This record gives sequence, structure tokens and C-alpha cells, in this order.
Amino acid sequence: MARMGKKEKWLWVFFLNDKNRIQYNDQCKKCVYDCKQRFRCRIVWCGKYYSKRRKWVEV
Repeated sequence: MARMGKKEKWLWVFFLNDKNRIQYNDQCKKCVYDCKQRFRCRIVWCGKYYSKRRKWVEV
């Protein structure tokens, strides 16, 4: 893995773990879409992710 320069490291600061490697949320690791979320937060909202336990509400 190539080292990051100062500018690139500054852009990825929210995604870097304690070993300075880019890390995504556990649910986003398997996702094929580009809307990755950082590992420190819960999934806030993902329009492309649907849980199998999701309850459908009819309007």
C-alpha cells in the first residue's frame, strides 16, 4: 500500500483508523456503491441499503 501525502491524508482524515489506513463502516465494506460512510459512526442513511428485517409500512 502506498503512503499518503499530507494533502491526501487531510482529505481522508475521517476514514483513517489508528493505523492510518482507510476503513469504512462494516455494512459499507460489502456494498458495491460509492456512498461509503466512515467507520466511527452508525449508518446515518443509505438509500441503496435495505435490511432484511425492515418493516414495510403501507400508507
